[in-house]
Amino acid sequence: MTAKEYLGQAYRVDLRIRCKMEQVQSLRELAVKASSTLSDMPKGSGYTSKADIVAKIVDYENEINKEIKKLVKLKEDVTDAINSIPNAEQRTLLELRYLMFNKWEEIAIAMGYGIDNVYKIHKRALKNISKIKSLQ
Repeated sequence: MTAKEYLGQAYRVDLRIRCKMEQVQSLRELAVKASSTLSDMPKGSGYTSKADIVAKIVDYENEINKEIKKLVKLKEDVTDAINSIPNAEQRTLLELRYLMFNKWEEIAIAMGYGIDNVYKIHKRALKNISKIKSLQ
């Protein structure tokens, strides 16, 4: 695993959480529309009861909670690695990119640098993370 892949793990977990949260929201909207009818008639293949939807929502929320715990742990680990870099400029850049998930342009503006300079600082910061975490 490269330093960039290591640092980028939190973003991917955060993305999965957001995706699952959107799915839960969609299921909640569907649950409002669904009507649960009790009858002796066999259910068609497209039939989904309110109870089925609520069960899916609970499953997704449990998955989200697991992913949130994973994200918190990853962010703590990444924060520790970033904080061990002696250069404050590099730490700031890595925090903005890998903990706050800012775009390069936003980082350049926040730090008052041109985009090329931000890329150079990033490259040096990744080398430091590689040394610290013994990555490729």
